[in-house]
Amino acid sequence: MKITMQVEPASGDLAHVDYRWDTDTAILIANFDGNREAAEGMSGSIEIAGKDGSWLILDVQSGRLGGVEVAVWPDVRHVTALTPPAEIEDVRLVVPAQRQKSGVALLQMDATLLAESDQEETLIHFKVGTSRAARTVRVARDVLVDLGEAQTIKGIWLLNVPRFPDEQ
Repeated sequence: MKITMQVEPASGDLAHVDYRWDTDTAILIANFDGNREAAEGMSGSIEIAGKDGSWLILDVQSGRLGGVEVAVWPDVRHVTALTPPAEIEDVRLVVPAQRQKSGVALLQMDATLLAESDQEETLIHFKVGTSRAARTVRVARDVLVDLGEAQTIKGIWLLNVPRFPDEQ
């Protein structure tokens, strides 16, 4: 299954990202705070399961992408010169209407899931699948999403990630 998103122009200020570490499980949660205007659509999770047992969970609230959780980390490769793309537009990502159902939903996708970070681990890039992104969009102040030609999710960038608490 491919995760196809509908891209809409951002309205107003981009949401602030609230990062939280669960120190017992090393789960990283990034919630988008703001832009909570009334909307229709499914609420629930889109789970991307890596072939290595890793899990990346996208939180959907009223049809809109509202958070990212790294439940089980893939191996993280440190890259010396990791930088996000320079040209990025601000958008809102929506689960397309034909897939929405009332109530709570869960979509699951198995894919290759790779992670790379800068040396300080404050910039993390998750790659979904093996094909390249056509463009990168900003969905919150510190979260970018790579999209393929058909608006499928190809990656997630987490910017300004706080260090894991025992490493500060």
